[in-house]
Amino acid sequence: MSDTTSPTSTKPYMVRAIHEWCTDNGLTPYLAVSVTKDVQVPKEHVRNGEIVLNIGLLATDRLMLKNDSISFQARFSGRVQEIYVPMEQVVAIYAKETGNGMAFDVNKDLALAHDDDSNSSNRPGPGDRNDPSDSGDPSQPPDPPKPPAGRPRLTRVK
Repeated sequence: MSDTTSPTSTKPYMVRAIHEWCTDNGLTPYLAVSVTKDVQVPKEHVRNGEIVLNIGLLATDRLMLKNDSISFQARFSGRVQEIYVPMEQVVAIYAKETGNGMAFDVNKDLALAHDDDSNSSNRPGPGDRNDPSDSGDPSQPPDPPKPPAGRPRLTRVK
């Protein structure tokens, strides 16, 4: 490899590895995606500019985990839909049952491009470091955010 060429991203390799790990352990791989105009998903299932997709082998048909994108067919509300996710829009992949997985940085310019279409706001969430509602003794570490009931919540670590 020459000095002027940068290596390819590790993200698609990590996505494939965690998908395989979930499958090998009988877990359900979930993919969190930041939705932009380049992402092809059923828009009625998008919440706050993101969608979580079950990419388990039983939930998908023709699953392709390529270096630049993820594509498959899946049923939503009884209808088969073509799903296309550019790899740069993948926010996380994790096991539904345990929450174990990996989160990734997503280009904020790309992620915010969808805000006008999704009724989402730019307010920080409970897991964000700059949450203005976070008040208390600065010498004490903040309490970890409590995840909403029902669905695991990943925290991005930089």
